[in-house]
Amino acid sequence: MQLDVMGAKVDVTLEGEKGRGVLFLHGWGCGAQMMESMQKTLSPKMRTAAIDFPGHGKMGKAEEPPCPWGVPEYMEMTAQIIRRLDLAPCDIVAHSFGGRVAILLASTYPELVGRMVLTGAAGLRKPASGKKTAKQQAYKTLRGAMNLMEKTHLFGSLPEKGREALVQKFGSPDYRALTPEMRKTFNKVIAQDLSEHLPRISAPTLLFWGENDTETPLWMGKKMEEMMPDAALVCEAGAGHFAYLERADKFNRILLSFLTEGR
Repeated sequence: MQLDVMGAKVDVTLEGEKGRGVLFLHGWGCGAQMMESMQKTLSPKMRTAAIDFPGHGKMGKAEEPPCPWGVPEYMEMTAQIIRRLDLAPCDIVAHSFGGRVAILLASTYPELVGRMVLTGAAGLRKPASGKKTAKQQAYKTLRGAMNLMEKTHLFGSLPEKGREALVQKFGSPDYRALTPEMRKTFNKVIAQDLSEHLPRISAPTLLFWGENDTETPLWMGKKMEEMMPDAALVCEAGAGHFAYLERADKFNRILLSFLTEGR
């Protein structure tokens, strides 16, 4: 089904007709289909819904939000969907970027959230080392030159083209693939450190992490476990950022047990 929420068209995949509600939140540039095996595992016992985030879902081809969004906008959109589908209090299963949304949601609207499973969740900023690499320094210098050229109004479209050239040279593959508007969304998302929200989360939370995750390193999972009042970390040896797919059978067994035990 498709919902109009906050000016965005949001595709939602629904499965299951009985039991508690559970919502799946995918990672950056991915889509609801990445959560398919989990949804099929839980749908016989629970009412499940998987969101395609605007600008990300359908493997990055979903319609973009009406303006650049940060985590708060994605979180408010998610809260509205939970209410409209009458899922509350629902359990949340989230990966990577979806973890950012889940953390802010559970902190802001605890009445909407039951239990949470976060795998490779993002949201914590790496401590600054105080040193810039040569690549970072070069990018900063050249970007500053482009901005200065733009202020003089003497170079036409050259500064804009120059900034795009810098993105193509220095940006990550994921960032280079984004549209200009989604790059603004990306910058807003990564600028927010969610550490302060962790102690306010009352939902029992299972953290499932790949030992070799390079996108959201294991130290993030350990810090979340330390700062959240009711959280436990499972570290999967040899797995990476998509540990929930690499160890799908094990993850789905743990998921089913954690979300149904004692209910």
